[in-house]
Amino acid sequence: MVVPIHIYSEIGPLKTVLLKRPGQEIENFTPEMMTRLLFDDIPYLPTAQKEHDAFAKVLQAEGVEVLYLDDLLAQALTTDAQKDQFLTQFLHESELGPGAMFETIKDHLLGLETPAMIQQLIAGIRKNALAFKPTNLTSFAEASDYPFYLDPMPNLYFTRDPAAAIGEGLTINHLTFAARQRESLFMETIIRQHPRFAHQGLQVWRNRNHGTRIEGGDELVLNHHTVAIGVSQRTSAYAIQDIARSLFSHDSGFDTVIAIDIPKNHAMMHLDTVFTMINHDQFTVHPGILGEGGKIDTWTLRPSDNADGYRITHSQDLRAVLKAALGVSELDLLPTGGGDEIIAGREQWNDGSNTLALAPGVVVTYDRNYISNQLMRQHGIRVIEIPSSELSRGRGGPRCMSMPLIRADLAR
Repeated sequence: MVVPIHIYSEIGPLKTVLLKRPGQEIENFTPEMMTRLLFDDIPYLPTAQKEHDAFAKVLQAEGVEVLYLDDLLAQALTTDAQKDQFLTQFLHESELGPGAMFETIKDHLLGLETPAMIQQLIAGIRKNALAFKPTNLTSFAEASDYPFYLDPMPNLYFTRDPAAAIGEGLTINHLTFAARQRESLFMETIIRQHPRFAHQGLQVWRNRNHGTRIEGGDELVLNHHTVAIGVSQRTSAYAIQDIARSLFSHDSGFDTVIAIDIPKNHAMMHLDTVFTMINHDQFTVHPGILGEGGKIDTWTLRPSDNADGYRITHSQDLRAVLKAALGVSELDLLPTGGGDEIIAGREQWNDGSNTLALAPGVVVTYDRNYISNQLMRQHGIRVIEIPSSELSRGRGGPRCMSMPLIRADLAR
């Protein structure tokens, strides 16, 4: 049997990946809604889809099996009872309480074929799409002039964040902002009910039923025993400690969790927007996360018999911490934008550090970050560029847009 999840590095040859092709949801909102939905701009859908299709074709041309999130969810909801249960939870998490409006929306969705139902949930439901007319204040999802009963889910094409594979298991995440918290319900349903994943012995290292936040863009599997996790705008130190306890107590094979403190802002929302692994001893790093002398706070957690289940070692020398964890004598840290203050800021904003490794020394990047791409080539990296005029408006790059499920192991 081929295990459905197997991730023991960031750079092992990629075999299977999960994507979500952008749909109507990325245009189904107005400028006034952008802050609410965590967007800085409204992408142009036809071009965004062409760019995403080009991304998928690059992966397939490199021998990667490409799965789509919405297809898997439709395949997981095969009975009326499963659809009913899923919709009830989805609508509850959309803050639609019991009543006439809840029943009207649920009946409307149950009347659709499963793939169409899923697309409707993702695209959102506008108030003018249903004949239902509220008769009292408790029937309003929002103010009377707000156009949606169900908000669209434009961030869903960033499949990295709702769940993250570690070893032969995964975290199913409680995302930070309300606009994204429903997303991980999709992956939870797939893991529980899709025949490819259900009853296959997968470990859920941390489920979504938590009050503390974590997102997959902060989770990097550096090697067969080491995970790095960003302490960021989107991931709390408490969640990192919780994952460490789970990994250490469940015979996961992982004995080291490195927490890396990064600035808590929208431009650097996840660790993988400022730091990614591209080869055995090479990383991209945005110089803006490093303090004077290249210092950055890290905390290394390892198993212990104490009450916490781990012990912590603090350091400000990221290079030394990584060399020790990876067992290498030297590291090549490639600065975003070549280290130029202006270029680095621009290319980091456009995800110049957000590379997706397809194999050691082989990465997919956005074409717009040509200075960072040139630097990687000068350091021996094979760089495969994809078009990015519209996808980049969502503030996420190739790593953000992909959830690796299976990578081949590296030689130890």
